[in-house]
Amino acid sequence: MDTQSLQAFLAVAECSSFSRAAEQLHLTQPAVSKRIAVLEGQVDARLFDRIGRRVTLTEAGRVLLPRAREILMMVNDSRRALGNLEGSVAGSLTLATSHHIGLHRLPPLLKAYTRAHPDVRLDLHFLDSEEAYQGVLDGSLEIAVVTLAPHPHAQLEVVPVWIDRLCFVCAHDHPLARRMRLGLDELCDFDAVLPGPMTFTRGLIEARFQAAGLHLPVALSTNYLETLKMMTAIGLGWSLLPERLVADELHELEVEQPPIYRPLGYLVHRNRTLSNATRAMLEQLEAAREPAAKAAPGEVG
Repeated sequence: MDTQSLQAFLAVAECSSFSRAAEQLHLTQPAVSKRIAVLEGQVDARLFDRIGRRVTLTEAGRVLLPRAREILMMVNDSRRALGNLEGSVAGSLTLATSHHIGLHRLPPLLKAYTRAHPDVRLDLHFLDSEEAYQGVLDGSLEIAVVTLAPHPHAQLEVVPVWIDRLCFVCAHDHPLARRMRLGLDELCDFDAVLPGPMTFTRGLIEARFQAAGLHLPVALSTNYLETLKMMTAIGLGWSLLPERLVADELHELEVEQPPIYRPLGYLVHRNRTLSNATRAMLEQLEAAREPAAKAAPGEVG
C-alpha cells in the first residue's frame, strides 16, 4: 500500500471529486483514477461509488479513511524525525490561520520568521478556526493559529498567545448610539449581526446572553469579522467585534456587563513529531505571548 495511492484516496474523499482532487494534487484526473484503482486492487474492495457526478465513500472506503490518515501521519512523522537529525530549519511548514488573525496578528511574526529561516517554504491556509482544529486533529495541518475553543480536544496542545476584548458596537446613527448604560435586554430589541452560529466566538456571545435568559436577535451572520464591521457601520445591526477593529466609523456601546474576552493562540497535535521548522515557529509565537495570555492558560484547556 503506497503513500501516493493513499494521498489520492484522501484527496478524493475530502473533495468528493476526482477532478478537484487532481487539481489539489497537481495531477491529471486519469493519474488520480489510476492510483485509486491500484489501491482498490490492493485492498480488494471498491472504495468509491460514482453515481453521475457524485463521488461518495463506500463502506470499505469509510473504514479505510481514518486508517489512511494514521498511516500517512506516521510516515510523515518518520520523515520529520529523520530530517530533524540534521538540525537545520528548512523544508515545508503547513500552517493554518483565520483571516482576522492572518491580517491583524500574524504579519510581524511571519515577516520575522521568513527572514530568520529563508529555507522554509511556508504553506499558509486561511480557514475558519473550527476547520483548522479538525485539520490539526486529522494530521493534514502541522499547526494552526486561531480562535481557541473553550473545551479543546484532549489530543491537542492548545496555548493562548493573545486575548481579544470583544466590544459592543453599532453605527453612529443607530438608535442604540443615543443610549447610555445599556442592559443586554435592551440590545435584544434590535437586530444583531454576528459571527456564524458554529464559530467559537459566536458560542462565547450566546453563552453570555443565555446566562441572562435572553435570546439573540440575529439578523445576519458571517465568519468574516471585517465584513461584520462593514455591515455594522452601515447600520444593519449592532455587533461584538475585537477591540482592534473598532475604528472611527463605529460607536462603542456602554453595556452593563463584564467584558467578553476570546483567547487566540496556537494548537499542535500532542502525538505528532514536530519538524524543526514548526519548532522555530512555536518559538516565535511563545515570544509574542501577551502577559494576559500567560496568566490564564487554564481557561482554554
